[in-house]
Amino acid sequence: MKILIAAATEMELEPLKKAVTKNSALKKKLDFLVTGVGMTATAYHLVKNIYKNKYDIAVNIGLAGSFRKEIPIGKVVNVVSDRFADLGAKSRNNFLTLAEIGLHKKNQFPFRDEKLLNAWAKRHPSLKHINRVSSITVNTLHDNSRNLKTAARKFNPGIESMEGAAFFYVCMLEKIPCVQLRAVSNAAGIRDKKKWNIPLALKNLTEVTFDFLKGT
Repeated sequence: MKILIAAATEMELEPLKKAVTKNSALKKKLDFLVTGVGMTATAYHLVKNIYKNKYDIAVNIGLAGSFRKEIPIGKVVNVVSDRFADLGAKSRNNFLTLAEIGLHKKNQFPFRDEKLLNAWAKRHPSLKHINRVSSITVNTLHDNSRNLKTAARKFNPGIESMEGAAFFYVCMLEKIPCVQLRAVSNAAGIRDKKKWNIPLALKNLTEVTFDFLKGT
């Protein structure tokens, strides 16, 4: 079995690299890829990599902002639904998706009701104990303004990231089983990094990802 582990930054990958160093059998299964931040970089580097290599599973790991109090800082989640949340048009105080403005069909593959649904990750036995969430993927992270409330009301997300939907999109089109594991480092909208806890999020993300890989 060959598994790709992809993350936006080296910071998010480095702890896992160190964790698998002493497990030679697991280490042989893994390739690591730093895609860069954002959807465009993720899609480009992921496609470039999977055209050179064949993978049985692709795993996207990283940090995220939480929209809900029940998904606190440090929590690791299994994203089973993701969507592009700022690809569309603004209309007064509202945001319209591509389907809503007639540029995309809601159920055009790989979308279902404009969402990228990861059934494989939802039913995988090694992921059953990890909280399942829906996520939105954005080019610009939300702040404490009206936009944050608009996104929460329209999409009802658990978390947000800047890469997840692009990762799902590529993997689903290429028919590669995939997983997106995210650890909450901050509440969505909080840009004050004194209120973030990146070390805790990375620690928990590494532990959960390592356990998943051992069980795969």
